[in-house]
Amino acid sequence: MDWYSIVKFLHVVSAIVWLGGGFMLMLLAVRADRAGDTSGTMQAMHATGELGGKLMVPSSLLTLLSGLVMCSFWVGFSDLWIIIGLAGYTATFLVGTLIFKPTADRMAALVARDGLTPGALAEGRRIMSVARFDYTVMLIIVADMVLKPTVADIAILTAMAAVLLAGVGLTLGGLRQSGPAEA
Repeated sequence: MDWYSIVKFLHVVSAIVWLGGGFMLMLLAVRADRAGDTSGTMQAMHATGELGGKLMVPSSLLTLLSGLVMCSFWVGFSDLWIIIGLAGYTATFLVGTLIFKPTADRMAALVARDGLTPGALAEGRRIMSVARFDYTVMLIIVADMVLKPTVADIAILTAMAAVLLAGVGLTLGGLRQSGPAEA
């Protein structure tokens, strides 16, 4: 076994933990919300907040770092699929930092101050709506890593763009449904 295989193994395992763990938490929250189980929805959102910093962020950083090591030593940074992967990671990092964290903090403050209110639930639904976009981007990253498209792969790139647009549409539709947050 060579070093590249070891680093690639770490890359894949950390990506599985990051994507799979986050997807499962999102799925639990969506199912509870659709069932009208507000307590279950909030519990899933709380678990997501708890595990975000302890599991999702470290596994996403290990995914990034191992990917950067592979690029630095073996693959390089000039291929289109590498650029798409890094752009996707940047997008999910920014969503987490600029949207998930502040929204989760607002939701936690509302719950701590007023208990489980429609405003707190609206913040949780906002997170779930934006998570649709986040996981759309992650799906594109996984497809990108597996298919490794070049500029000549018009069909793959077009399909990736269509999936991204569908994710944006689902996100915007979900944000309209969640409505404005109540304080």
